[in-house]
Amino acid sequence: MPRTAEATMALDLVGEERGTSAVARVRALRRLDARPRLRRTKILVGALVCLVSVLVGCLVGPAGLSVSGVLLELLDAIPGVEVDSGMSLTQQAIFWEIRLPRVVLGVLVGAMLAVAGTAYQGVFRNPLADPYLLGVSSGAALGATLGIVAGGTIGPVGIPLLAFVGGLLGVAATYALGSSVGGGRGAVVIVLAGVAVGAFFNAIQNFVQQQYDDSLLSVYSWMLGRLSTDGWSDVAIALPYVVVSCAVILIHRRVLDVMAVGDVEAASLGVDPARVRLVLVLTATLGTAAVVSVSGLIGFVGIVVPHAVRLLFGAAHHTLLPLALLLGAAFLVLADVVARTALAPAEVPIGVVTALLGAPFFLVVLRRTKGDM
Repeated sequence: MPRTAEATMALDLVGEERGTSAVARVRALRRLDARPRLRRTKILVGALVCLVSVLVGCLVGPAGLSVSGVLLELLDAIPGVEVDSGMSLTQQAIFWEIRLPRVVLGVLVGAMLAVAGTAYQGVFRNPLADPYLLGVSSGAALGATLGIVAGGTIGPVGIPLLAFVGGLLGVAATYALGSSVGGGRGAVVIVLAGVAVGAFFNAIQNFVQQQYDDSLLSVYSWMLGRLSTDGWSDVAIALPYVVVSCAVILIHRRVLDVMAVGDVEAASLGVDPARVRLVLVLTATLGTAAVVSVSGLIGFVGIVVPHAVRLLFGAAHHTLLPLALLLGAAFLVLADVVARTALAPAEVPIGVVTALLGAPFFLVVLRRTKGDM
């Protein structure tokens, strides 16, 4: 970015005057970020892990697909290339209409939740922030509940649409409430407003569930999370939002390092913290609402993956965000493999699997960060 050199110099001056550990950390992050070969190697490792997880997700299951068959089938789909994968017509139908769409949806949902969690933790400087912090989950759950209660009267896309709109309304209400409290748009005010809005939306949802208790099973099934096996329709719904949201967040990766020093210091470096926070929160919310609308509430991905990447590869957002995207996708695809196979032929809700993996990790993160909270 054009202000990088100025920001680095200003950070040095601020560090000399204030002697804050946050400024020292940002300078260290920038030094690490200046090693392009190391950064490329880390991202290459993440891409390899993601590709392996996608291959595992395509192979595991009762259809008896082989590595060579899957690879040849994908190669045959390239225009101008004709090869025989050796798959039967039934195997081809399972691969293209059930297995691959589910894996691709897992990639989109996992990548978006991990990137959104990384962005939330950066703008709020809170290691326990996740994509559901500001009311997306409660708003989406309320929208989905209303859609399920309405049944067939809203059409096949009604539930995802209402969940998407509900998630956006949840965050809009959070920002409206935060701005009304003394006009504040600071991180703490917004987070507290999100807690209040989430509680309000949850109360409405509980009331609706009580009135229509015959829909409880469907509501809980949606809330526990699942990856659809209905073909490519859910992928088509989520894909444009995920691409746009991830692109905008990645563009702001260096600004997130500057935000780590605090709002006052970031403003002195030419960054508008309120504007950056608003842009990133709205962008992350848009993508999160889109994936939640088609997958239900899949928890802990936005906490587990960013922290795991920090522990393994460092905290510079120039590297952290791409790796969170790749490893978030890999994590959810592999979690879905566990969900499909652990109690086969029955299927465990994927939200249960991510919670079983994420809850212990969450406790570890809480112990490591208790001195900073």
